Amino acid sequence: MNDFAGTATLVRLALRRDRVILPVWILVFVSMAAGSAKASIDLYPDVASRLQAAETSNASPALVSLYGRIFDPTSLGALSLFKLTAFGALLVGLLAAMLVVRHTRAEEESGRLELLSAGVLGRYAALTAALIVSAATVIVLGLLTAVSLIGTGLPAGGSFAFGLTWISAGLVFAGVGGLTAQLTEGARTANGFTAIVLGVSYVLRALGDSDADGGTGWISWLSPIGWAQQIRPYAGDRWLVALAPLALLVVLVAAAFALIRRRDVGAGLVRPRPGPATAAPSLRSPLALAWRLHRGSLFAWGFAFLLLGLLVGSIASNVDGFVTSDGAKELMEKLGGVNGLTDAFLSTEMGMMGLLASAYGIQAALRLRSEESALRAEPLLATGVTRYQWLASHLLMALLGTGVLVLLGGLGSGISSGASLGNLGRQLPRMLAAGAVQLPAIWLVTALVVLLFGLAPKLVTVAWGLFGAFLLIGQFGSLFDLPQGVMDVSPYAHTPRLPGGEFSATPVVVLAAIGLGLLLVGSVSFRRRDVG
Repeated sequence: MNDFAGTATLVRLALRRDRVILPVWILVFVSMAAGSAKASIDLYPDVASRLQAAETSNASPALVSLYGRIFDPTSLGALSLFKLTAFGALLVGLLAAMLVVRHTRAEEESGRLELLSAGVLGRYAALTAALIVSAATVIVLGLLTAVSLIGTGLPAGGSFAFGLTWISAGLVFAGVGGLTAQLTEGARTANGFTAIVLGVSYVLRALGDSDADGGTGWISWLSPIGWAQQIRPYAGDRWLVALAPLALLVVLVAAAFALIRRRDVGAGLVRPRPGPATAAPSLRSPLALAWRLHRGSLFAWGFAFLLLGLLVGSIASNVDGFVTSDGAKELMEKLGGVNGLTDAFLSTEMGMMGLLASAYGIQAALRLRSEESALRAEPLLATGVTRYQWLASHLLMALLGTGVLVLLGGLGSGISSGASLGNLGRQLPRMLAAGAVQLPAIWLVTALVVLLFGLAPKLVTVAWGLFGAFLLIGQFGSLFDLPQGVMDVSPYAHTPRLPGGEFSATPVVVLAAIGLGLLLVGSVSFRRRDVG
């Protein structure tokens, strides 16, 4: 039988399963780039304002480490999109890799791929289909992003070069996802390996860019994200650099196909270690088991939030130099909802951390469905563990985990901004409060997962689509002049803008009450439906 038999069928199946999620995420990425470009046209109307902002950015090690260098200080496109070049490539790479793992290793883990393999399905069909879907997604995303940037008035050549940066990074990490899917027996472990590769790539890029003298700039060339950045959209448009990620993609795909031949369906090359014959005392409760399952992810996210908070806080003292024109200051204050420019920046960044923490909350809550689908929940529920106990154990990990993340982000930004501004004693509690106030909206979004899990478990991944819609409305609604009624749909629009803004308890209480109601409905619905 042909090793690629059934590939077209699996491609259609994957597109049908992701028919909601993929368009939403493509729309989010395209709108994110177009919104940034549209805003920058008014922020930096002349070359002098661009030069000052670019020089301030390039002189800040924290900004350069986080986002990269601005290669052409006079270019409006280079300045307006420098935050999305490397960081955007990281996010696109994550999306591409997770798509591949979702349609390969996750399908094997659930047993569905083995059932399909009993029919006319070649050995390479699943991986090939997943790579096709992932590659098509990032290519469409990149092209639509380029067209949207041209629509804002930026040069066509630079716009397509920017789209190519995202495409090249996405293709490489689709290959990384295909390779890690062959190594382990679990989709979460495969995603974890991919996240490690992404993190190392971003750190290598940051180390190379942060050297002002250029002595270690070569380190950036060890990173696929660094390659994407070196295409330099709007600052030379170096198209040939894209050959490097394409060459690496070929190597990764060839390695993944070679590894498929060396393992059985459902197995991984790295065999899991057998556990003890009897449960350890620390695992003799549903909550202890949930902690064991979630702790690795929480530790990784927590470290990332603390580091991000430290970077954001260290940038705070440079905001006045980066935002130069009156229009720029007005827009930053509008987005942050506060009067002080520094507080506006910190408020906006804490809002972004709230969005990232929501992604963790969704991921943690979705563990309920994955445990049920993998038939690991049913044996537990056959013992003395009740449905409410099992549900509450994972739910506590999601809710408390998001709280830990935003507080770590607030702690890091409070320490670094307080040190840079010379008022640590005042800044630290303000930033912790700015993190804590994000929680009602985060918990409401997490509660939506529980609601879908209880009412319609097969549609539980729609939560990602809702999250994408909330992100789009909350972050770019004001830029696109959306009606206030539309913007109010996003729970993040009702979060008090701290530090510096006025705190109102009403929206916090209302968001918490709605989230609690969704949790109750989802819990009761799960209690009444069949498991499986």
